[in-house]
Amino acid sequence: MNMNDLEIRQVTDARGLKSFIEVPWSIYGDDPNWVPPLKIERKEAFSEKNPFFEHARWQAWVAYRSGEPVGRISAQVDSLYLERHDPHTGFFGLIEAPDDAETFTALFDVAGAWLKEQGMRTALGPFNLSINQEVGCLVEGFDSPPYVMMGHAKRYYGQQMEKQGYSKAQDMLSYELDRDSFAFPPLVQRLLKRERKRISVRSINRKDTAADLDSMRSIFNDAWSGNWGFVPFTRNEFTAVGKELLMIVPTDFIHIAALEGEPAAFIVLIPNLNEAIADLDGSLFPFGWAKMLWRLKVRFPQTGRIALMGVRREFQHTRLGPALAYSVMQALHGPILSRGLQRVEASWILEQNQGMRKIMEQVGGVVTKRYRMYQKSLL
Repeated sequence: MNMNDLEIRQVTDARGLKSFIEVPWSIYGDDPNWVPPLKIERKEAFSEKNPFFEHARWQAWVAYRSGEPVGRISAQVDSLYLERHDPHTGFFGLIEAPDDAETFTALFDVAGAWLKEQGMRTALGPFNLSINQEVGCLVEGFDSPPYVMMGHAKRYYGQQMEKQGYSKAQDMLSYELDRDSFAFPPLVQRLLKRERKRISVRSINRKDTAADLDSMRSIFNDAWSGNWGFVPFTRNEFTAVGKELLMIVPTDFIHIAALEGEPAAFIVLIPNLNEAIADLDGSLFPFGWAKMLWRLKVRFPQTGRIALMGVRREFQHTRLGPALAYSVMQALHGPILSRGLQRVEASWILEQNQGMRKIMEQVGGVVTKRYRMYQKSLL
């Protein structure tokens, strides 16, 4: 596809994928809050080894001007989403482009055309690549770096998507809490005291991680099943996530709460890897590995992100729901203090999830970033 000197090329080989991965460097070179992703991790995420592709298909494109890569986009069709929600809604994602309507138009046109060829009638996104990975376009909170596994964007991205006919589908929020938030006010302490005989909390068992990961996946898929856009983690996906997390997450940053002996809630706090890789420019070679490991294992990040959390649905609208949520959060207080973390982000939380928002705000959480999902009819 050609528009003057603008050319859109489909990614079909390793060379094209390399250009696709490297596009953000041309967009964010002057942005002090952008954290370059690790290129080796991005290459792995887009490989056939990613268990997401066991139930999804995708295509990617790169925009070139005068032979230089300047933009990119992907399109995905997730069979699990089609089965659970709408059989005619496909995804777009990984959008990056300069503040240029021509480039945005060309990229969205080619992604939309591919989705229509797949039988889709609506495009929804951005998903990078699925609902259980990075989602949404940053529309508020540009003045600070993103936490680990959260996205960043230029201020004009949302406006350019709206010019393409996309409109808001849903907003996701990031809440930031300071270390003292996990001590909890008296009202919460009284709630926990009333339920402490029924609720027990423990950290993940390193000797039987498979069983604990399976319990956590079961809780997550149940807890989130009624949420907007939910797609369940497959066993292979959650196992892959678990293996990655256990490489960098201390045991006492992962807790499971049982109600009268039955697993009912869990939480995962991830040290903010972005602190450790921000100045590596996406490369672990030749000395990036050593720097990253020292920063994670010795210096340790000063921030972390609650990336996974869930309370079984049957308790969510009872007094036990908040008690279980606060119980796993309280279990993080000691580990947060002992490792010197100063701030924690809880993300993402649906704008309409009043229950979880109340929990975050009751302990002093403040909204610091807003991510927006956009949709458009392809008909």
